[in-house]
Amino acid sequence: MAFVPVSPSIRGAVCRPVFLLALAALLVVAVACGSNEQTTSQSTTAAATSTKAGAFPSLPAATFATCPAPTGTAPEVQMKSYPERPALTIDTSHQFIAHVYTTRGHFIIQLLPDLAPEHVNSFVFLARDKFFNGTTFHRVIPGFVAQGGDPTGRGSGGPGYTVPLEPSQEPFVRGVVGMARSNDPNSAGSQWFVTTGDAPNLNGQYTVFGKVVQGMDVVDCLTPRDPQTNPNAPPGDAIIDLAIQEIASGG
Repeated sequence: MAFVPVSPSIRGAVCRPVFLLALAALLVVAVACGSNEQTTSQSTTAAATSTKAGAFPSLPAATFATCPAPTGTAPEVQMKSYPERPALTIDTSHQFIAHVYTTRGHFIIQLLPDLAPEHVNSFVFLARDKFFNGTTFHRVIPGFVAQGGDPTGRGSGGPGYTVPLEPSQEPFVRGVVGMARSNDPNSAGSQWFVTTGDAPNLNGQYTVFGKVVQGMDVVDCLTPRDPQTNPNAPPGDAIIDLAIQEIASGG
């Protein structure tokens, strides 16, 4: 099963609503007693190091109150399996842009073939063969990752071959696209994820092969779902089409 481990800080987030309710109650009491003290909080986000794609623009995370209702109909998943990893045929001097059309909207990924040529080659191969169409984002943990690419929708599916780890110094910050895997570092297949928050615990352990350059608000709106805690939850938001745009050098 392809699995991206949740960091302790994310796991602890499940307790924050209770803490916030208690804090709110204390603040009400403080106001009633005439206190004029105010509390503020600040957060910082590490900037992504740039490769061919510049750092994505900093956008506030969407909330479900601002998310549009799902629209469109995804095709039926085609359960495909391949006997071996595709030969490395992409031209790493070209730019590869992935347009991901989902029932929640459209977002764009700048693929990074200079950073992870085998993973980009596999992703482009599968996308062009319509492998991802109809698949869902089966594991979406707000503030951590939105994971998809599994034709079974349960986190256990793949393309029938594996791709070896391509580690790099690129950090897993918000908007980075990585490849999921099992405990074996060289077991990546078709399941990929977008980080919706900084995830330094993944640095160097999982392959970075792209960055979202447009539409992070769409990624933020993907329906939360975790098959490990609720395997019988309704299917996640689906991919209608995943199209690859290839731009030659100087084009």
